Amino acid sequence: MTKQATGKQEPTRFEDALKRLEEIVARLEKGELALEESLALYEEGIQLSRLCHTKLEEAEAKIELLMKDAKGVLVVDATGQPRSTPFKGEPTGGDDVPF
Repeated sequence: MTKQATGKQEPTRFEDALKRLEEIVARLEKGELALEESLALYEEGIQLSRLCHTKLEEAEAKIELLMKDAKGVLVVDATGQPRSTPFKGEPTGGDDVPF
């Protein structure tokens, strides 16, 4: 977690940020908060939403990179969807995986 200017800890993991965002939404939907507290939670929620969006974009970029062949071309199947089967000669998930 990183520290915000307000002294609160900001989640750095997607899962933590999403959980906190869900908590904020639930509290705001109840409608029982004072205006100032609602605004503070809304602001925190926006920051968390942006963090989650950034994390998802980063994950998507990594996946796209992994789905490219040696020439940098995205490998797709006949329907235009990213290929989900191993390439010829690639390990299929057994003990021969190098990592």
